Amino acid sequence: MKVTDGDFNYNILVEQALMDVVRKTLSHVAETGLVGQQHFYITFKTHFPGVAIPNHLRERYKDEMTIVMQHQYWDLTVDQEKFSIGLSFNHQRETLVIPFEAVTAFADPSVQFGLQFNVSEEDLEMDAALEEEDAPLDQPTEEPSEEATKSDDENKQGEVIALDAFRNK
Repeated sequence: MKVTDGDFNYNILVEQALMDVVRKTLSHVAETGLVGQQHFYITFKTHFPGVAIPNHLRERYKDEMTIVMQHQYWDLTVDQEKFSIGLSFNHQRETLVIPFEAVTAFADPSVQFGLQFNVSEEDLEMDAALEEEDAPLDQPTEEPSEEATKSDDENKQGEVIALDAFRNK
């Protein structure tokens, strides 16, 4: 995310920091495996650009899909932009590739921890528009979309998410 003229898009900054928790958690699990009863629920947008899942899953889960990472998974690889994982669906091994930007929720019920990601389309478009403004002049740039140019009153306001329900008492 680029910052211009002192403007910060705090929604995106927070979402990126929270996504880094997911990225680091999955990287750690890729190296060491899951411990004890630990398991994850990961929900993602099935039609997000860069998501690679079998067609039968994309047809069945038209908008979002939640995968469970527990006992039977393999070949978990994680990089800065995405992760890939092998899972079994109807006794058939499949590999899924999921960009972190497609993830909408992450939970570890074994420790009552969960995150929901709420960056709106407008936030993503605004961030892309700021990056284009900072692009070198010799590169072609696109006009910002109508939604990126809406007034501040029309843009989605920030939300506070309580995590109390996931904390140990």
